[in-house]
Formats: sequence, C-alpha cells, structure tokens
Amino acid sequence: MLIKTFGSAVQGVNAYTITVEVSVSAGTKYFLVGLPDNAVKEGEQRIEAALKHYNYKRPRQKVVINMAPADIRKEGSAYDLTIAMGMLAASGQIATDKISQYMIMGELSLDGSLRPIKGVLPIAIQARKEGFKGFILPAQNANEAAIVNNLDVIGVNNIKEAIDFLDGQLHIDPLEVNTREIFQSQVDQYAADFADVQGQENIKRALEIAAAGGHNLIMIGPPGAGKTMLAKRLPSILPPLSMHEALETTKIHSVAGKLGEASSLLTTRPYRSPHHTISDVALVGGGGVPQPGEISLSHNGVLFLDELPEFKRTVLEVMRQPLEERRVTISRAKTTIDFPANFMLVASMNPCPCGFYNHPEKDCVCGPGVVQRYLNKVSGPLLDRIDLHVEVTPVTFDEMTATRKSEDSTTVRERVVKARAVQQERFTDFPQIHSNAMMPSQMVKDICQINDAGRALLKTAMERLGLSARAYDRILKVSRTIADLAGSSDIKIEHLAEAIQYRSLDREGWAA
Repeated sequence: MLIKTFGSAVQGVNAYTITVEVSVSAGTKYFLVGLPDNAVKEGEQRIEAALKHYNYKRPRQKVVINMAPADIRKEGSAYDLTIAMGMLAASGQIATDKISQYMIMGELSLDGSLRPIKGVLPIAIQARKEGFKGFILPAQNANEAAIVNNLDVIGVNNIKEAIDFLDGQLHIDPLEVNTREIFQSQVDQYAADFADVQGQENIKRALEIAAAGGHNLIMIGPPGAGKTMLAKRLPSILPPLSMHEALETTKIHSVAGKLGEASSLLTTRPYRSPHHTISDVALVGGGGVPQPGEISLSHNGVLFLDELPEFKRTVLEVMRQPLEERRVTISRAKTTIDFPANFMLVASMNPCPCGFYNHPEKDCVCGPGVVQRYLNKVSGPLLDRIDLHVEVTPVTFDEMTATRKSEDSTTVRERVVKARAVQQERFTDFPQIHSNAMMPSQMVKDICQINDAGRALLKTAMERLGLSARAYDRILKVSRTIADLAGSSDIKIEHLAEAIQYRSLDREGWAA
C-alpha cells in the first residue's frame, strides 16, 4: 500500500513542502531515500521505540520511504512524526482518509512524546498557501503556528494523540489566536525607558535623530559614561512595529529557533548585543545548514556592538555589504539563500585602550601612537557607513542627583513617528525605501538640496575634516532627518551645522 504524508523543509526564511511517500510491500528491508541527513535516518530508531511505547508496530515487511523532491537535502529530526504517520497508514494500522489534508511535523522522543521544532511559522504560512486543511505539530509550537489564520492548528503532546485524532477517536479543537488583539495589547512594551537616564541630553538628541531617520550611530566615550544604557533604550523610541514587520521578524526568529516555547508573535523591536568574540558566520549567518546570524535576528530592530575595536577585523568587514544592501546573501554550491538584514547599527567604543583619552578629569596613560593604533582597528569604510559619531562624556554628580524628571520614551517616540510619517509620504512611490537612511545617492541629490550658504559651510567642513564622498551623502541624509524632526520642508543652515557636528569624530579628528 502506498501512502503520502506531507512535511516541510525550511530554506532561508521560506518553507517548501516535502512529500513523504511510504510504500509497504512483501519483503523485510527498510529503505529511506530522497537525500535525508543523519538526523532523519536516525529517526527510524526513535519512531520504532515511540510506536512500541503505545503498542503499535513498525511494519515487518519491506518499507520504502521516499522524501520528494529528492534533490533538496532533508535535515533535522522534525520529520519523525511525518514518517511515523505514513508508516502506520501504509500498514493499515490507522485510517487514511484525513492524513493527506494535514501538514504533519514533529520530533519524537523514545516514549512517544513530541519535542518542539524550528521554523514553524514559515511552514504554517506555506501550508495555508498550498491549501492544507490544517497542521499537526507539537503543542509547544502551536501558539506560533496559530498566528496564521484559515489553518486548523492541531497541537499534540505525543504520537498517541496524533494517531487518535487522525483515526477519529479524539477530537482536538484547533487552536485559535486573535493575532491582532495580542499585537495591539503587547506592542511597544519595553522594560527600559529614556526617563531612567539622567543628563546626556546631547546623546539623547543624537539617538532621537538616529531613530527618526533609521541612521547608524557610534558612541565614543570612557567606561561608565552610559553608552550601553543609552543603546538599550533606543528600541523604545523607534516607531511601533507594523503587523507586516512583526510577522517578518517572527519568521526569522522562528527559523533560528529563538522564539522559545509557547511564544507567538514578536511585538517589540529586536535588540541584539553579541559579544566581541563572535565569529563572522555567527554575525552574518551561514553554516553547513544556513542559519540567520545576529544581523538578521536584529532585522527591523537594533544591533548593538559594544567595544567595537575589540571585534575581529574580519567580523566587522563582512558587515559592510549588509549595511548597504539591507540583506545577506549566503551562497552554497547548490543553493543561494537571502536573509533580510534591515537593522540599525549602534556601536560603542572607548577612545583609547585605557579609556580616558580626552577625559575631562582623568589622565590618559596610553603611550605615543597607541591611541591612533587603537582607532585604526575600525576601518575607514566601516566608519563611513555610520552616519552619526557622538562623543559621550561622563555624567556629573549634580546631573546624576538632579530631581528634574527626564523626558520619557513615549514623548520622544511621538516626535520620531511624526518624522517617519513625513518620510513615508516622501517615499510613497518607492516601496523599498522607508527612511532617509535608505536613500540611494541619486535620490539624495534630488531630495536633500541645500542653498549656497549651506554648500559653502559643507565645503569648509569637508576640507577641514577630510571627509569622504560617502560622508558627504551621510551629512545630507542626517540634515534631512533633522529638518523632518523640526517640521521644515527645506534643509536650513542650522540643520546642516548640526549634522556636520555628528561627523566631527571622523578619523582625522580623533587622535589629533
């Protein structure tokens, strides 16, 4: 008897349906074909033990299992339940009328219980797209799959529940989640708030500009000046996630297995802060089975690199293309996978190895040339891709103990959202561009026009600071954002002056 069950393979952030054909005929051997990896092959032992636990038998005849299409490599243990259901149906141990209506996925334990799997959201989206009635999967993943409407999500705790459901002996109500209601009730619930930060008004202003235009930012200052604390609060002033962005972000975290049990839609912007010992593959993505890296996990959110010069040079250089392209392309011999990577880069660093170069009160103990060598660890091309360079000075005792309440994140976010609304209107005809930071060079010339006085100011600044052509574009983009925050249709000379101030830490100025 030949039976077909359906599972799914995830490549990048998309899923592809896998048809598992099970044929039971006269003979004794077991064959599993269709390019399975070791984890899929080892499933034979897990399936046999799980079936035995509930008094079902693996067929003792010739069993041929083909996983089609045969040219896509099948990886991981999530096909255990798909294969087990096919075996039972092909050997006549369970009814076959409902089995082809459901996508079936799950990893089996030896006692028949089911373990959670990765990539459930893209699989559920694909199942609905291909017209499946429902999706049978581990109960721990049911909330995640239930984000997708018009699909019966059947969460089961063990293989016996799946068997009884397909046999018609057990009724399981499909899990329903009101995604929009959950999204509206939880959106923008951040633990950290700008109101917690005393002083540092100039840095808060720089972060507000960065949030309003989607600009990258680097903070340079001594240890304990508040760089990390400020960076942690940046997501709280970014515009709220849209439903489309939330689904896109959740999909990436689902593929990477970072959602956790019983979780569903991500409602806050991601904030990722990898350690400086990270490898380039872990940051950008890749591996034998290509997985999203930290820059894709921070898609639609913030990637914070603390102590930037301590990162390996190769790690920082692989970020240059994703910063421009807003995506990561991972090429292998048989496949090319794109991961989205539209993130805001926020970096921090000490001005020198000891941390006290240019400190208002403490003396720097670094020898001659040491400061320049330390700064040279961060390449010029990478710095050119960072729009805002700000110097963080330590908070004074009076500022720290002041009773005046700082502006909270909600107030700042309202201004940011208003500036983003202006940009949305500006880029209505360009669906790929959402903020000023994403403008290509040609568009910068058309949109960021300045008068003669502004041109003279910019020329003087570029000659004195030795800025590159890319830095010229960055200044114009930042000044456009400052004008949007001020509600001005034109870029005025004060907007340009403020934008130039945020390039004053370019390489020539740091160690002068």
